[in-house]
Amino acid sequence: MFVEPKAGTRHVLVTNRRTKQDFAFAMRYLVDVIYPEVECSIDVVLDNLNTHNYRSLVESFGKLEADRIMSRLEFHYTPKHGSRLNMAEIELSILSKQCLSRRIPSEWILTTEIVTWKDARNEKKSKIRWNFTVEDARKVFIEYYPTSLTC
Repeated sequence: MFVEPKAGTRHVLVTNRRTKQDFAFAMRYLVDVIYPEVECSIDVVLDNLNTHNYRSLVESFGKLEADRIMSRLEFHYTPKHGSRLNMAEIELSILSKQCLSRRIPSEWILTTEIVTWKDARNEKKSKIRWNFTVEDARKVFIEYYPTSLTC
């Protein structure tokens, strides 16, 4: 799941599992298909899943291709147990509630349902209402925000 929250757009890739290779292909898709013309780096917010790293790209494509892809990306990891901070996780929760609340008999139907859902959300430019403030972050992640720090 790729989410561009301010634009109200998302892209979804359906895979059988969440392997290193799936992650690597998703990152290449992000760079080469979704944002091929972007000149600045693409910020990617990730959870700490063991496949979400540069090594997955190297193992899947080799160092040269991994370096090319990574030159366009900047990874930002959410804190452990902080998936509520990851907007893709929020969007996946919405997908589950709106589209996947029943048994779906085949991968083809699942993919079709997800693409239909994604297209409808993108057409509406559905945005995530982000209510988590810096004050909230300071309370929840107090060990990362010393009280002497002022911003």
